[in-house]
Amino acid sequence: MKDKVKRGGRNQPKTDVAALTSQNGSADMKQEEDSFTVKIQGAGVEPFELQVHSFLLVQDATMALLTREEVCPRSSLSLAFAGVTLDPLAELQSVKGLKPGSILRLVEETYSPRSARVHLGRVLELLRASGPQDALREGRSPSILETLTHTPDSGLTSGKSLKRSSSNTKTEPSSQDGVPPEYLLPGSLERPLMALLPHSSQQEAPIYLRDLSLSCWNPPPGPRKLQGDFLYLTVVTLEGRRYDITSCPRGFCVNRSTGELFDPRPAQSSPVCHCLTDLLCHISPAFKQALTTLTKRSQLPPAEIMPTPYRTLSWLGPSCASRTHKNSFSRLGLDEQAQAPDWNEELQAARDLPQGSLEERLQRDRALLQVNSAFVWAVTLGAEAVMDGCVEPVNRNPDDPAFLLGGLFMTRGAASTVLSGERGRRACQRLELKGVQAYSDLDGMHQGLHTLPTAIVDYRGVRLSAQGLAPGLEASEQDQDSSAVPRGLLYGVNARPQESPHRRRLLELLAQSAKALSLQRHVAMAPNGHQVPLFTSVDAQGLVGADGRLYLLDVFRTFPADANFWPEEKKEINQEEEEMSSCEKEQGWPENYCSDMGLPRSYSHGLCRLRPELLQAFVQHKHSHFSQRVRELMEENGGFGECATAGDSRGTNAMRAACKEVGSVSNIIFEMRFNPNIFSPGVSFPGCESESTKLQERLLREAAAFIITHQIPAFVEYCLQCNEAPMDGASLKQALHQRGINLRYLGHVIKAISQSESRECLRHIRRLVIGEIVVRTTRRIFNSFVQGVEVSSLSAAVSHFLCCLLVPYFSPNAVGEETKKKSRRRGRGASASESMPCSTLTGAELWSLIHQDAVETYGIADSLGSGPNHLVEQYGLQKLSLLREFCLKTGVQLRLRDYFLDNQSKAPIGPDDVLNIFPVIKHISMPTVDATKSFRAAQNFIQKGLMDKAHDSLKEAAYLFGRVCDDLHPEACHCLSLLAKVAFLQGQVAEARSVQLKAVVISERVLGFDHPNTIQQYALLAVYVHAGGETALAQKCLLRARQLILTVHGEDHPYTAALDSCLGLVLTGEQAGAFLQSALRLTTSFFGAKHLHTGLSQHLLSQWMCSRGEYRSAMNHEKEALTAFTSTFGEDHPQTRASSEFLCTITQQAVRVERSLRQAGADQTDQTVECLTPAADTILEQLVLITGIRKLAQSDRLQDFKQKLLERKAAEATEESNRVTDKAVTSDAEKGGEESGDKQTDCVNNIEDGESPVEDNVSKSPDEALLASSVMVPVNGHAVEPAEQTSHEEQTTIEKGDGKDSDKSTSEVEPTEIVNGEVEVGSTGEETEPPRVNEESRVTNNGGLKSEVTVNMVAKLASGEVGDSKNGSLYITTDPSELTNKEVIADVTISKVIIASGTGDGNRTGNGVAEGSVTTNGGF
Repeated sequence: MKDKVKRGGRNQPKTDVAALTSQNGSADMKQEEDSFTVKIQGAGVEPFELQVHSFLLVQDATMALLTREEVCPRSSLSLAFAGVTLDPLAELQSVKGLKPGSILRLVEETYSPRSARVHLGRVLELLRASGPQDALREGRSPSILETLTHTPDSGLTSGKSLKRSSSNTKTEPSSQDGVPPEYLLPGSLERPLMALLPHSSQQEAPIYLRDLSLSCWNPPPGPRKLQGDFLYLTVVTLEGRRYDITSCPRGFCVNRSTGELFDPRPAQSSPVCHCLTDLLCHISPAFKQALTTLTKRSQLPPAEIMPTPYRTLSWLGPSCASRTHKNSFSRLGLDEQAQAPDWNEELQAARDLPQGSLEERLQRDRALLQVNSAFVWAVTLGAEAVMDGCVEPVNRNPDDPAFLLGGLFMTRGAASTVLSGERGRRACQRLELKGVQAYSDLDGMHQGLHTLPTAIVDYRGVRLSAQGLAPGLEASEQDQDSSAVPRGLLYGVNARPQESPHRRRLLELLAQSAKALSLQRHVAMAPNGHQVPLFTSVDAQGLVGADGRLYLLDVFRTFPADANFWPEEKKEINQEEEEMSSCEKEQGWPENYCSDMGLPRSYSHGLCRLRPELLQAFVQHKHSHFSQRVRELMEENGGFGECATAGDSRGTNAMRAACKEVGSVSNIIFEMRFNPNIFSPGVSFPGCESESTKLQERLLREAAAFIITHQIPAFVEYCLQCNEAPMDGASLKQALHQRGINLRYLGHVIKAISQSESRECLRHIRRLVIGEIVVRTTRRIFNSFVQGVEVSSLSAAVSHFLCCLLVPYFSPNAVGEETKKKSRRRGRGASASESMPCSTLTGAELWSLIHQDAVETYGIADSLGSGPNHLVEQYGLQKLSLLREFCLKTGVQLRLRDYFLDNQSKAPIGPDDVLNIFPVIKHISMPTVDATKSFRAAQNFIQKGLMDKAHDSLKEAAYLFGRVCDDLHPEACHCLSLLAKVAFLQGQVAEARSVQLKAVVISERVLGFDHPNTIQQYALLAVYVHAGGETALAQKCLLRARQLILTVHGEDHPYTAALDSCLGLVLTGEQAGAFLQSALRLTTSFFGAKHLHTGLSQHLLSQWMCSRGEYRSAMNHEKEALTAFTSTFGEDHPQTRASSEFLCTITQQAVRVERSLRQAGADQTDQTVECLTPAADTILEQLVLITGIRKLAQSDRLQDFKQKLLERKAAEATEESNRVTDKAVTSDAEKGGEESGDKQTDCVNNIEDGESPVEDNVSKSPDEALLASSVMVPVNGHAVEPAEQTSHEEQTTIEKGDGKDSDKSTSEVEPTEIVNGEVEVGSTGEETEPPRVNEESRVTNNGGLKSEVTVNMVAKLASGEVGDSKNGSLYITTDPSELTNKEVIADVTISKVIIASGTGDGNRTGNGVAEGSVTTNGGF
């Protein structure tokens, strides 16, 4: 099945919602209340039950039935109830008498010529059943999870193994004795690619027929058409018999024609079958047996077989693609498109669908996604046809040829001096797509402003821009009378002055869009000298099409210019005016900014624009400064309370002064707008706009400097603190773009890392940035290189280019001699590639070009060296990672085999290794509005600790994603991953396992089988399956994750330490110790010896050594862990005390073992050494903490925080002298000592809302507040973000609201547990009473997440929420985004141990520390 949606998306069968939901039942997706079950019978199918929704139309239910395995490939069916055929446009709820359990019958309808071809297409789709290698052959990313979960000895099929009931938590037969492959062990330099894509357990599709094609007698002659013959088919069965088949209104039958004789009369013994497969089963027993084998073949889950909306490229292909290529049914002509669709009309019709109800919005979103995915697939095929020379240009301009194909208008774009050549032309196409995306995202808010369907495709070194055909302009304005609908240009610098309802409506929509995009209304000079008011750039044009819709075109300058990279002509103008206005020129730049940073400077093109994410962050930064200045000015003029009163002029003056200082475009309120035409060459403004123009130039300079002074340092700090930092070029690009940093700033990122004191800890980021610079410069050179190559020499040219890139000082001489030998052996002359100019390229020449381009684009001079070996030695960059990045960016697909890239005597990549070059598409992303809203609502619930509500919202969001995109969407993957985390934390291990299985498959297929997100999803799946007792599967998942990260980045990455720690916990023997030592080495090098991560790694290694009886080494590592905890938390923190207690336990055990060994030596008897072994639930809890599933914020500094708050209150009371009651509160709090929960509640509640960051929250139940204060669930491995931020923003630095360290605090948890009848010490170091029966407890069904948790008190800063009190404890929700990183108090799981001796004694020893209590920035 091809990974695409066929053309004409709105005509595609709609997937039944109920069927999807039932298929996703293992994930417990949201079911609507109005669903019921009916029975389906008739049409020769086995009776079955179907769950439907009452709101479905009859035709939708019929379409859903056609997708069922019991019905496929039958078509032309209708539904009947009580003997009456149902109206296709009627809703099921309107059918009288239809109720749960009713019987609906399938009725066979007569065929038409079109429906007969549709049926034949469905039969071919069944016969072309996808095989395990089909995804790789078509360049799509496959799913590998099935190869890990397949258990052939268990009696389960491969499909059922994925959908196996996860409630079966029985431990699998241990496979821990299996040794991991050597290439996955720490320190190995071997990177085999053959193991990256293992063979699937899915069986190859059987062979059904030798041939099925249109008959030589087709089409039917006129007389036979009048008798109902549609078409004639020829079938050659496996038995070798040839049959001619007639398609007629009743179905299909065998006729009497042969290869030499035409006789269309039906054969005497042939029945007329409504379904073609029934007829084939009748005439061919072998076909019937093969079809039975197909139907009984194990079915994979829908997430693995359903087509993805867009193709995700795979850079590796099958090892024998050419030998297995076969298309048995290509002579039917069904793939030919009868009529090219009008893509613009398709898209606009979908956008015009109603949005009144939820169901209407879901149908609209699904229709938009289907049309856009079909459009993107058409663009892919069109680009291949254009570059293959199958389409003639419609113009005669060789520099800018334009093509019309399949309803598409494709062009390369005209190069001009303004755009600065080829690079400017490519930038213009990319920015046009971004502008269309920006206005498309506003479609829900400002419906009525339309943009054309747009995509850009890079193929064989050429970038093509593809758009749907714009509606024609039938008449000019002067030819239209007043009654006619005006059609023509209504808006733009070239538009004539006019007044019409359409123009007023267009200006209204543009004004609303400008406000949403933070664009300023301004006036520019037209070419004819007139002043034109604009809401966009001068290039944009607004018009009314022949369809009556309002369109906006040419939006590539939608966003404002980047002042750090001025065009050359602008700089010359400023240099001429330097003496006259030097102070004005420097206005907006920070002090010494230009001299220190070397900015502004020229760039390779004049279309450097700021990203919308940067504008949003800059506006937020300005608003914070504005608020601070208003308060300061009011305090200077009598106090905030007096100035803030209504009508006070001092408050108004303060607002005006602050607005002027921050650069607000309004002088009375804070409002930031940007002029997209500032710093644009060729644009002039009238004199009345001079003041506004100066202000805009200042704002754009400040925004450009904001990237260097704030955003890049923030990115560096994020990478320094997070162990889930970017792993490859795609994740690096995403992380930079989320902060509004364009990739042209990669050189400045390198500079910031080099100037950082922690540059050694940031070596993985520096490695990524250097690799991204090399790949991007190489891609530009490759584009020019490959354009001049003939098609017959492409594979040789690409392989030669890759050898020049990867092999130092590569010369084509040796390769040429080898090619000549091969040619002589094959009996041919020299190939065309030997004499082509591209074969003369050498490695030294290529790297010289790379160095030159990197200097011009990124401003780095000495970082790249002279070849790939310098990158390997200096930065640790893997050649394999470089090869992967290059292939993904250029669309090159290589043969799956092991490559030896260090071999300089032989070319590591040959022409036969280059399988294909696929088009790389960039397209518009269609929104999933309601699903995204539910997802963000769930994130907000998680921040507040309302886990039950978060769970419900996530299930709702997953259901909505399934309705719109069948879950095959990156956002759906993140939603399912978070749903699995929340379900696991609530003790629902079975649900977490099944949902995470689906999340892994979606990540592999939508993002890529080796995408960084896929690596993280495998690690999370390992935890969930380990909780269910599937230890062997957990090991496979972790080893798979490690194999992927070794290929993508290498071993030297912080996340590798997390994977190694997990492997050290699930493996046994020496392999476990090797992985734990590797994790310790990595954490020490990235975070330092005294970091919390390092302390945890030291403890895990100490724990493993205790299990082996090596107590001396265990004591040394635990001492290092104690040093790290002491350095992080101090000596009085519970974690430090717990580590000290565990060290004492190890010491006592070591003394005990030493004494017993001495006695055994004196007695000359054998003595078994006792070992401290962690419990299974402890190992599970440690896995949960390492992977970032659970984060418990605990603190014993709450009393200090209370005291600071009360001291602050006392100081304010002394100044005002009218609040004497607060002094008593302050004195009570300063007495020290521990207070009861009720007194703490009174103290906190007595602080006024205006002075205290603590607020009451009466909406939480005690249980919700308990969970809120103890569990902080990360999204995608890191802290959940506020709703205002992008859902993908990986926020790791936990900051306090006011930024002052004096007001920092975290939560505190006191777990209590009875161990062997003794009271275990809580996290505060005090002895706690044992829990009583039927009192508060929380026990999970996985046997590992136990422990009774009571919350003492947590203070939420800035916008905190206080919950109810219960049993003397106050429950206060802590928002993780309000805490500061330096004050995060995290407890590390110190394992409870079992004294394991030869007799199997299992006495448990408590260590006084709660299970599972790590809070870090990366989920470690």
